[in-house]
Amino acid sequence: MGSLSASSIEALGQSESFLEFQARLAKVAPVDRPVLLIGERGTGKELAANRLHFLSQRWDGPLVTLNCSTLSESLIESELFGHEKGAFTGAEKQRSGRFELADGGTLFLDEIGTIPKPVQEKILRVVEYGSFERVGGTEPIEVDVRIIGATNVDLLAMAQKNEFKQDLLDRLSFEVLFLPPLRSRREDIMLLADHFAGRMAFELGHDEVPRFSRKLIHQLERHAWKGNVRELKNVVERAVYQAEGRLIDSAVFNPFVSPYPFEPLSDGVVQGSQEVPMSGSSAEEASEMEGGFKESIRKHEIQLVRSALERARFSQRRAAELLDLTYDQFRGLLKKHKDSL
Repeated sequence: MGSLSASSIEALGQSESFLEFQARLAKVAPVDRPVLLIGERGTGKELAANRLHFLSQRWDGPLVTLNCSTLSESLIESELFGHEKGAFTGAEKQRSGRFELADGGTLFLDEIGTIPKPVQEKILRVVEYGSFERVGGTEPIEVDVRIIGATNVDLLAMAQKNEFKQDLLDRLSFEVLFLPPLRSRREDIMLLADHFAGRMAFELGHDEVPRFSRKLIHQLERHAWKGNVRELKNVVERAVYQAEGRLIDSAVFNPFVSPYPFEPLSDGVVQGSQEVPMSGSSAEEASEMEGGFKESIRKHEIQLVRSALERARFSQRRAAELLDLTYDQFRGLLKKHKDSL
């Protein structure tokens, strides 16, 4: 028997596009026909599939999920339809597939556009006749399964290029629901952000839920959110755990843009135990240039950090803002020059 996903509470929203999508989902959920969910990464396709199942007449049956993009053609066929003992090398016993496991319930096929065409043929047979054979078997197995498919690609364009079976697409697209990206539901950003912040604070054992500063709220509401709700969740949770007080006034939107924290080899490469200088200068000239340049940069960084701290009355977060750095970048500079400040 299925159970509600703990993460289903994340399907929150009050924007017009979100409410319209949820209304369409609720309307088709009781209709025992296939549904396709189309949406960008991070928009919550799995959450939508969960809700479709639990609002359907199959709610007390199994909800079985398969991410089709992670499996080769031979593996996905075995995963979907099972196999008989001895069907292939390593098949030491009979095994039921996802269609059998989902009998009486719902089968959610995520990334359905990646399914190889030979396997699509077998899925089409199940949709049309409700039966299939295990890999290596000859006996038909009858199942009663509702299929929900999800993808972030244009299946219609794939069908027109003969990359996806048009017949299967016709059978699966009784209803097609397009999940709205976060950029089209700006009113929901802070509702979701407050939810993620509260849950993260609880997970960390904090007594109070932190608040977002006006500056950060403005940044959150204007961000592009290419990764949609999943990206927002990561940014907010990271900001909560890094915050040092009740007010969150900065967030790292991309943790990979921070400077490399270690000294790079800028003037040469290490070969064995010797450093090979760049062409066009002698070893002595390279050494002199390296020392003079690096020392100049070091002194300049120290002066900038000191000046920013004094102007910010030694608030590290304010100093980071004055230098147009993230809080982590500024802390990295403090650590780098701690013996000279």
